[in-house]
Amino acid sequence: MASVGSPVIFKEFCPLYYLLNAIPTKIQKGFRSIVVYLTALDTNGDYIAVGSSIGMLYLYCRHLNQMKKYNFEGRCESITFVKLLSCFDDLVAVGTASGRVAVFQLVSSLPGRNKQLRRFDVAGIHKSSITALAWSPNGMKLFSGDDKGKIVYSALDLDQGICNSSLVLEEPSSIVQLDYNQKVLLVSTLQRTLLFYTEEKSVNQVGTQPRK
Repeated sequence: MASVGSPVIFKEFCPLYYLLNAIPTKIQKGFRSIVVYLTALDTNGDYIAVGSSIGMLYLYCRHLNQMKKYNFEGRCESITFVKLLSCFDDLVAVGTASGRVAVFQLVSSLPGRNKQLRRFDVAGIHKSSITALAWSPNGMKLFSGDDKGKIVYSALDLDQGICNSSLVLEEPSSIVQLDYNQKVLLVSTLQRTLLFYTEEKSVNQVGTQPRK
């Protein structure tokens, strides 16, 4: 007897004009007009995060229908990766083309939640473009990978406002994907996929043949 599955819900796909219209297509910098490209995207039930070529993060709140903007201090550079997390606080990690990584702890209107926007910076260990970011479910750990194969672990203490970062792994090729769960970090590079056990600091390769 065939098991009865959950009902299938059909949804219509359409352009998010309400979101796209809130992001400028060009900005004026001195006498120059600079085209704005959308370079990174992540979504969850609460937010849509869009990174841009001008270093601006556009964060759309799906419940309030509001767009907010966040940027890095200093020079304008392209955002290459964004990663949202909803735990006790709402967090978004952002990586750039030069290797800068920042975490924004968002403001919440809910009682007992964060009431002031805070930013944490991963001190300059990465020197090249950020290609992957992964959170632990509780928001206390962030892993970042770059196109030179470096993987950095950042321990965040949101209550104390502290972010301590260290290099944990270095691969010979670009990092293309990271995922973390139960003290195990899944790492995919251009050449191989591996499991990195964060407690033992040991590596277990998935498969035996390198990628072509």
